[in-house]
Amino acid sequence: MKKIAVVGTVGIPACYGGFESLVENLTRYSSDHIEYDVFCSSKSYPEKKYVHNGAKLSYIPLSANGVQSIPYDVISLIQCIFKKPDITLILGVSGCLFLPIYRFFSKSKIVTNIDGLEWKRDKWNKWVKKFLKFSESMAVKYSDVIITDNKAIGDYVDAEYTKKNVVIAYGGDHAIIKGKTVGPEGDYYLSLCRIEPENNVEMILTAFSESEHKLKFIGNWNSSEFGRGLKTKFADLPNIDIIDPVYDLEQLFKLRSECKGYVHGHSAGGTNPSLVEAMHFTKPVFAFDCNFNRYSTENKAVYFSSAQELNSKLACITEDELLVISSEMKQIAECRYTWQVINKLYEDTYR
Repeated sequence: MKKIAVVGTVGIPACYGGFESLVENLTRYSSDHIEYDVFCSSKSYPEKKYVHNGAKLSYIPLSANGVQSIPYDVISLIQCIFKKPDITLILGVSGCLFLPIYRFFSKSKIVTNIDGLEWKRDKWNKWVKKFLKFSESMAVKYSDVIITDNKAIGDYVDAEYTKKNVVIAYGGDHAIIKGKTVGPEGDYYLSLCRIEPENNVEMILTAFSESEHKLKFIGNWNSSEFGRGLKTKFADLPNIDIIDPVYDLEQLFKLRSECKGYVHGHSAGGTNPSLVEAMHFTKPVFAFDCNFNRYSTENKAVYFSSAQELNSKLACITEDELLVISSEMKQIAECRYTWQVINKLYEDTYR
């Protein structure tokens, strides 16, 4: 039996983001010889389970996000010194400044997924960026295996640190509800993301404001001044539907399965879970033109770099072209982005 401790997520059952969905599915599809111990934030789980998907759950009385993410990860690693796992799987770099000490006291093999170059995100001030860059360097230096979720990030790690890494993305097939009846295709495009400048939200909204095509855009509009401003600016347009976050899986399934296509504006962060989820729905993808998105879609999506270019491509693309792109997105998703594939790749790194 190989014991794996998982550090750095809110926890499971998954109710938050990409890393949480990753751990949810790693534990769901794990081999019989793998035993997981997942650290969870007690603040996110008023009702606590102590076993889920066969994994043991250990609780830390801090938030897994924001400033508290640093002591949250450090305390988790301190507990790992005494738990003595065979593998310590670290997701994110917040607590990696502690790795030199952890490595001194622990014989555990350290596998770290450094996430999507968090220090480059526009939402952080320069001091947070410096800290995250330092934590990233500690992660790369003191981990036995570095996992990146996109080849573009893998190339960065190789160039910046001359360290080999393993590229493992995310699964997206959990978004498909088997046996669920799919309604007729609607007349709208769909976009879904956190409402942040780096996701080119305003670019997408501007393109559709100048278009006859309809857009349903799901996001956390009320969480920031930026989001509230965009909601005020675009919500009254007849062809744009501003939708607050949707957590109901059946409602998300309906919106995704009945849209004409998916518009993806992310410009940072590597392979984005919402993109690989959308690719499973056999829909054409219109993606912001950056190396992350081109790698994820194997250069077979429709790419844009401005509102005008997106508007033009929406207007000019033919139905036959849309059908071809839809089929290619599905083929890529089934080959690269299923949880059985992702789980095998993670278990191979443990060996």
